[in-house]
Amino acid sequence: VQLQASGGGPVQAGGSLRLSCAASGFTLDGYAIAWFRQAPGKGREGISCISFSDGSTYYADSVKGRFTISRGNTKNTVYLQMNSLKPEDAAVYYCATDEYYRTCRTRPVIYDYWGQGTLVTVSS
Repeated sequence: VQLQASGGGPVQAGGSLRLSCAASGFTLDGYAIAWFRQAPGKGREGISCISFSDGSTYYADSVKGRFTISRGNTKNTVYLQMNSLKPEDAAVYYCATDEYYRTCRTRPVIYDYWGQGTLVTVSS
C-alpha cells in the first residue's frame, strides 16, 4: 500500500490549489482517504475525508465551504480542491488511509499508511 501526495506549492491568499493523492498497491473501493495538514509548531489536523466504504465525506470547520474532496476519473486518485486559500492554510498536507475502520476518522493515530506530504505556502 502506497500513497503519494502532490500538488502543493506557493499561492497567494484567495487563490486555489488542487492536491492529489495517488494510491498504489490497493484499490480505493472500500477504503477511506483522509487529508491532514500540519503547520510548523502545531499538531496534525484532519481536514477532510472521503470514504468509499460508507459513502461519507468530512470537512473540518476551518475548511468547510472552501475545500472539496473528490475521486478522480482514474478511480485510484483522490483530489482536494482548495479555494479561497488563507495564510492560515499554509502547512504540509498529507493523505492517509487505514486498514481497519475504512470510514472517516479525524485522529491521525487511526491511519496506517501516509503519503509523504506536500507543502502549501500561502502569501498574504
